[in-house]
Amino acid sequence: MPSSDNHSSENRGIDWRAIIRTLLVQVLVLLALSGAFIRYLDWSSNAALAEFVAASKPPAPDPGDRAQSSIPVQTAKRQAPCDRRS
Repeated sequence: MPSSDNHSSENRGIDWRAIIRTLLVQVLVLLALSGAFIRYLDWSSNAALAEFVAASKPPAPDPGDRAQSSIPVQTAKRQAPCDRRS
């Protein structure tokens, strides 16, 4: 039975460089996804804010309705019906 002193880290089959490369790739992918998610949140909040501001403004009047809207609304007085006899 061989002694454990003769085994180096290369003989055990652990490739530390591959592990470090894999971890580095995972961290880079995580950073890229995090950045994309933050940009999406920023974009969607700006879009929601613009929609909210547009909805809170009163609607612009129709140009054709300006002549009618300048006439004040008055209630008509009820008159007694005329008694027409021929």
